[in-house]
Amino acid sequence: MKKLVLLAALTALSACSQKAAESRDAAATPTETAAPAPTANPGTAPGSYDVKLADGTVASTVINADGTYVDTDATGKTVKKGKFAHKDGEDCFDPDGDEAEECWTLSPAAADGSFTATNPEGTTVTVTPKKS
Repeated sequence: MKKLVLLAALTALSACSQKAAESRDAAATPTETAAPAPTANPGTAPGSYDVKLADGTVASTVINADGTYVDTDATGKTVKKGKFAHKDGEDCFDPDGDEAEECWTLSPAAADGSFTATNPEGTTVTVTPKKS
């Protein structure tokens, strides 16, 4: 009978040790409940975008899948067009003609897809995808 009680006590102690070890393992492995940190903006995908300037004016940019773009002003008039590329973490616009290429640094995208873009001179615009 003493052996049976001793065996039962050892079995119970062993079960407690396993549960304690599982609890330590679970505590050592954090679960991800928080939203992941924003990552760098991978570049602007082809599509249509509203571009809000610092003065509140809203223009438009269309980036085409063939690597071209068209900028229009608030009245719908085309103001620039040319080649578009994402290089070295920036969106780069190379207008047709003699104008130099201009690259913009992008912020991480918000939940609605909007982000800010800043050129080397410090001009910042807010870019929002147009809803289809």
